Amino acid sequence: MNELRLRPEALVWREIEDELVAVDMTSSRYLSANAAGNLLWQMLAGGTTHAQLVDCLVRNFGISADQAAVDVDAFVRDLEARELLSK
Repeated sequence: MNELRLRPEALVWREIEDELVAVDMTSSRYLSANAAGNLLWQMLAGGTTHAQLVDCLVRNFGISADQAAVDVDAFVRDLEARELLSK
């Protein structure tokens, strides 16, 4: 089971209500995420697995596991492309 984790040294973020605002310190880019992205982000900050991320979306948003997996894959791919996940 591969753990997914944000690179804390590369990011600064704050939660504002249910949304997330972050700064990628490497590129100085602002990032934001909706309530679902915020939940995933919080889990990734502490370290988690793909399956746990999918389960979180299913439980919190009442979507199917298949749809949750698609959403998690897209979110994780975006973070990987920005080099914001630990290797």
